[in-house]
Amino acid sequence: MKISRFKSGSVTLGAALMCATVLAGPVTAEDMALGPVVGPEINEAKAALGKRLFFDVRLSGDAAISCATCHQPDKAFSDGLALSLAYPGSKGFRNTPTLVNTATAANWFHDGRLGTNLNDVTRESITEDYSMNMDMRLMQERIKQDPVYVEMFEAAGYGEPSNGSVRKAIPEYLNTLISKNAPFDTGSMSEAATRGQALFEGKAGCVSCHNGPRLTDDMAYNTAVPDNPEIWSDPMRHMTYAAFASFMGVENYMNVRRDVGAQIIRHPVDGSDVGKFNTPTLRELKYTAPYMHNGMIATLADVVAFYNNGGGDDVNKDERMKPLGLSDAEQADLVAFLEALSGDPLTGPEYVWEDEIPTNYPAIENWRDVSN
Repeated sequence: MKISRFKSGSVTLGAALMCATVLAGPVTAEDMALGPVVGPEINEAKAALGKRLFFDVRLSGDAAISCATCHQPDKAFSDGLALSLAYPGSKGFRNTPTLVNTATAANWFHDGRLGTNLNDVTRESITEDYSMNMDMRLMQERIKQDPVYVEMFEAAGYGEPSNGSVRKAIPEYLNTLISKNAPFDTGSMSEAATRGQALFEGKAGCVSCHNGPRLTDDMAYNTAVPDNPEIWSDPMRHMTYAAFASFMGVENYMNVRRDVGAQIIRHPVDGSDVGKFNTPTLRELKYTAPYMHNGMIATLADVVAFYNNGGGDDVNKDERMKPLGLSDAEQADLVAFLEALSGDPLTGPEYVWEDEIPTNYPAIENWRDVSN
């Protein structure tokens, strides 16, 4: 197993970005060590319950979609689309992120707006109207009608099914989604990937933001990724964004024609946070194209070329973004390294609920006389 550590004196860009990260607390070399990802301890009964819930469409308002509709196992729990699906009657305005290793993240969503825990992430995802649009009181009553759930909640130690326990069980299942057997972690990288790692930590300076086991510092930057025009040209997507922006307090949101990103967290009056998005994990990239928060870059080669050119154009672009001067061969090596960060697909029965989940039950004739 190979573990590489950040070389603090070798990357000018990295040293500059370190100054920014210090604002959130001391960053040590240990914090920036790359891989492997170590997941938390798992309670098997709770994780099994969470797995069934994750694949159950009854957790959405109209029982049309489940968590797995957008977070598909064969795509590293993303969906392969530039912009996500959404609750029927609306469309999403951001790329679906992978859930692999999300159990070890410091904050969630592309703008980093939730920095508490996966319990809160689960609650937002289930109840948000453009996501799963579920009233959790209704969800609770639905799952209480399923005898399998009654047994599984009891076995998990939760007692009677409740919405609070759902918000605990799904995160327990997410705790199981941890990268495994990536060539980087097993020490089986190709020569090209090994050269790419040297560039990643040296000349290219990627490690400045992409560090730690998941290869992200969980902080937001503006790298001037081009906006996705479909958000504004498709009324279904624009409607979703406008509702989101209204709730998040985005100024003049009906006339805004860009995704403001992490601006929603601090709302600085000078708009200096507009266009900042969280550094994404680089784990499982082989399965999660297209890339960036809005799916605007199709391939890993294109991503590397984007950064080799110094990013895009934006009034708020981080001034430390500069052309990298990588040759074509060096860019290919960097892509090989990025691909080596992907492990085995998490598609086996330990990760996927494969049994049918029945949704039709015979009527209980004496339902007034039996306990709920």
